[in-house]
Amino acid sequence: MGKPLNIAIVGGGIAGLALALGLHRHGMSARIYETAPEIAEIGVGITLLPHAMREIAALGLADKVVAAGIENRTSAFFNRFGQKIYSEARGKYAGYPHPEIGLHRGRLHGILLAAVRARLGADSVVCDHQCVGLDQSETQVNLHFKATSDGSARAPVTADIVIACDGINSAIRRHFYPAETVAFTGINTWRGITRRPPILGGRTYMRVGSIKTGKIVIYPIADDIDGTGKQLINWVAEIESSAGQRNDWNQAGHAADFLPLYESFKFDWLDVAQLIRDADTVLEYPMVDKDPVDRWTFGRVTFAGDAAHPMYPRGSNGSAQALIDARRLADLLAAHSDPTAAFADYEADRRPATSQIVRTNRASPPDIINLKVEELVGDRPFDNLDDHISQSELRALSDQYKRVAGFSIEAAPRR
Repeated sequence: MGKPLNIAIVGGGIAGLALALGLHRHGMSARIYETAPEIAEIGVGITLLPHAMREIAALGLADKVVAAGIENRTSAFFNRFGQKIYSEARGKYAGYPHPEIGLHRGRLHGILLAAVRARLGADSVVCDHQCVGLDQSETQVNLHFKATSDGSARAPVTADIVIACDGINSAIRRHFYPAETVAFTGINTWRGITRRPPILGGRTYMRVGSIKTGKIVIYPIADDIDGTGKQLINWVAEIESSAGQRNDWNQAGHAADFLPLYESFKFDWLDVAQLIRDADTVLEYPMVDKDPVDRWTFGRVTFAGDAAHPMYPRGSNGSAQALIDARRLADLLAAHSDPTAAFADYEADRRPATSQIVRTNRASPPDIINLKVEELVGDRPFDNLDDHISQSELRALSDQYKRVAGFSIEAAPRR
């Protein structure tokens, strides 16, 4: 038995925490270095599709995640006039072995973090460490950090291998791709959380409108939050603009910047503008990704999660792909005596698959259904949608995205 690997994970998000837990399942340990001075349960909602919940279950955390969120039964698509275009069963209601869960991103992060600290030790996650560079030899990697809180230099960290899990603006990826920039095509998003009575039974994931005329995604993330039966409702407004001005990340948003577009979204089942006005929290983000690259691994360093394949936050697939990365990489590191061989197999498996998803999210996202109907009907209310497109044709569009994204019902039994 050789000396245990000294593994450093840069980034304490979903990918980094799941990777540490996956390594622990194989009797391996790691230390996570996180930029934030402290980790708090912040953010808005997230949806875990069945292939994401498969990975959560493998980490032994499915019961906690299900208890913290809402199990979706239905996904429904509507035009901007409130007419239903298409709906389908989701998760276990569609025959998958795992559910589809909507929950607060902060709660998911808290569950993963608590599990890491309980299983790997309280000192397994080190905060206030912003990576500012690295150098490596044939046998080790030296990481250089500064304190995020005051900018002071931190002691360097030496590891046998390093996995970059530090997100779309990864400092480690920037070290190897210094000229790379995010791809912004003029779509900005605003995300919010509103407390209100359940919508359409309280177990439905809704996509309303299209990116061309104003789109909003709406889904519940917590039940009976105040003892009166109200749910916590997550919503995401997406607006395409020719102005080219990009929102900032995770900044406080202002409803006045986008609310006028949704004033006409007043249906017998929901007043969308009121949903936005009643929000507890509004944050703004740009819709960005990065072009797939032809290499993730450089010696004893590799990428995972958004650091490897930043994709449009559409289709609820970014978190799923990060969780799959983490499981696959942990399995391969446990199986190989040479970690660089594990990195090679991991990249050969994951890079082509995720590159295809990045491209699909740009060109043919799950809300292609809304765009297709808007194009066929002419952005106006319809009398009989079957005169323009059949439900089976819409189902085929939905199934096509699931196949590319790796969560078709045919692929569901596989790990």
